Amino acid sequence: MLHSAHNTIFLTLPLYQKKMKRKLVYIASLFLIASSFTSCDMLGDGCQVCQTVSYDNGNPIAWGIESEYCDQELLTIKAIPPTTYNGVTTQWECR
Repeated sequence: MLHSAHNTIFLTLPLYQKKMKRKLVYIASLFLIASSFTSCDMLGDGCQVCQTVSYDNGNPIAWGIESEYCDQELLTIKAIPPTTYNGVTTQWECR
């Protein structure tokens, strides 16, 4: 009676559980590795130091005060187009 259809299913169930656990551990480790590549963004390293620089005929003539900008502020500053007044072009530069 040990080899009946009902007993065979229950005897092989622990093997499927081990395989499923192994797959879950594999998926969890892949997720951990993938998130470690983007951890700099999660920790706030998406910041840059920016300042205004004014150019006259392509030569820098004045620099603004450097400040650190992050996230939405940084995107807003990078979206500001250069402005020109009396031949002097002023633009934001970030590093």
